[in-house]
Amino acid sequence: MSMERSSQAHWIPLADLMTGLMLIFLLITAAFMLRVEQTTTLVVKEYEETKQELVRALQVEFDKNIKQWDAEFLGSMTLRFKNPDVLFATGSAELKPKFKAILNEFIPRYTKILSSEKFKNSIQEIRIEGHTSTFWSGKKAGGQDAYISNMALSQARTRSVLEHVLKIDGIQESEAWLREKLTANGLSSSKPIMTGSDVVDELASQRVEFRIVTNAEARIEIMAREFSRK
Repeated sequence: MSMERSSQAHWIPLADLMTGLMLIFLLITAAFMLRVEQTTTLVVKEYEETKQELVRALQVEFDKNIKQWDAEFLGSMTLRFKNPDVLFATGSAELKPKFKAILNEFIPRYTKILSSEKFKNSIQEIRIEGHTSTFWSGKKAGGQDAYISNMALSQARTRSVLEHVLKIDGIQESEAWLREKLTANGLSSSKPIMTGSDVVDELASQRVEFRIVTNAEARIEIMAREFSRK
């Protein structure tokens, strides 16, 4: 009996120690998760505030030009140029003179806002996105061959836009920053505009969009990695 009591006497403190260590581990884990959650909430809040301020700044700057350019602002910090007759000739990657004139007026003002001290550190990428219809002459609309041909066309078109943008007068002060952020992205017919009856609006699908991507997600990932090392 004495040996049994001795064994139990040693076992109880060990069990208490393990329980205590487990509680400490749980407290540390909870504190870590709370800190990550608070940081994520702060970053998301900053992102939403920056997004709202940037959208307002762009809307104020271009309010009088949107209808004139046949463009529209989308909720995701995207400006869409939506009149294909203004942008390119059918099957061509060469910018029409009117679209060049629009970009010449738009880009210096757009760049000035985005590269300002208020916003430049929040911007990860400025995407020039080119979209086409599902059609291609001699090929099945929406088929793989038409999609691939339109992919090549949309990529060529966005490269043409990017090349023209970088040659516009009035961006010299921000040219290095703009080269770092600006990308050309041909998306073919992967994101068509649909009508109310879920039919592709082939005309509306032919468009060029400037979409702003912020660094909020990247900041969250960096902070998570930093916390994990602690």
